[in-house]
Amino acid sequence: MFLAKFVGCYKRFLMKKITLKDKTFRISIPYERISEAIDNMAEKINSDFKGCEDVPILLCVLNGSIMFMAELMKRLDFNCQIVSTKLTSYDGTSSTGKVKQALGLTADITGRRVIIVEDIVDTGNTIVELKKILAEAGATESYVCTLLMKPESYTKDIRIDYVAIEIPNDFIVGFGLDYDELGRNFKDIYVLDN
Repeated sequence: MFLAKFVGCYKRFLMKKITLKDKTFRISIPYERISEAIDNMAEKINSDFKGCEDVPILLCVLNGSIMFMAELMKRLDFNCQIVSTKLTSYDGTSSTGKVKQALGLTADITGRRVIIVEDIVDTGNTIVELKKILAEAGATESYVCTLLMKPESYTKDIRIDYVAIEIPNDFIVGFGLDYDELGRNFKDIYVLDN
């Protein structure tokens, strides 16, 4: 039974491809691995925030973090509030290097602790901008929590507090991540198939 299930998952892993516009992607990280990594991350966050008397803010960085945020917050066992913001830095499959705020914070965060919930950290430009925005808005502390991290691309000194999965410097889609706004809805993560 176990062997049959394993072989079935392995075949799905090898065979499944999707096409978005002019690009084909193959499966890279199956949902089961994503879910397990979020479980482990939530356990660490729960341990760090255990017994907190304040109500920390989970900052959902739109649009890529929506699926990750939904999965993460179901696993947290302390009171928290959700706030959103939207920043942009990608054009097609590459970063422009310039981060623009497309939507400001959706609530007042003055005097609050904030957990930034990011889909992916690569160069770190977005994290630098977010930390600046939060400091200017009056957050007392901010922590960075990301589903995916590209360590070989990360060039900043800001600590990433919680990382679910480290990945190579590849272009990926699925589980909230997109290629020209397509592919966010897939539960698995796919890598560009060259």
